[in-house]
Amino acid sequence: MPTFVYMGRCDGCGECVNICPSDIMHIDPVYRRAFNVEPNFCWECYSCVKACPQHAIDVRGYADFNPLGHSVRVHRDTELATVFWKIRYRDGRQKEFQFPIRTTPWGSIQSPADYAPPDMSTLGSPLLAHEPEALKVDRLPGLPASGATP
Repeated sequence: MPTFVYMGRCDGCGECVNICPSDIMHIDPVYRRAFNVEPNFCWECYSCVKACPQHAIDVRGYADFNPLGHSVRVHRDTELATVFWKIRYRDGRQKEFQFPIRTTPWGSIQSPADYAPPDMSTLGSPLLAHEPEALKVDRLPGLPASGATP
């Protein structure tokens, strides 16, 4: 089901806009609050829900995930590097889940432009360009050594 924004909680920071893979989260130019411009195209990836520092975005769950009358709340704790999911059923039962979140600092992954162009002699190799260096391994199990041709 598509995302929706609690307007009273949203401060218009734009974190959801930056992380949405389908580019459907936008900031309203008048009210400076986030909103989903095309709910039918929502991937239900929960990226915006987890990225929102104000916990202003929620997703309506499917009936097979939770029956009608339920609520699903997500809380991201950056200090503990975890995401907490709290599901409350309409009969009062409650379930909680905790998962680790991405721990790689933003901006720490090299862009392809930061690498030197690949050596043309390695085009016959099953390795990807810069794979051993990027993975910090000298040799991958089952694959030939770097620079070797099959």
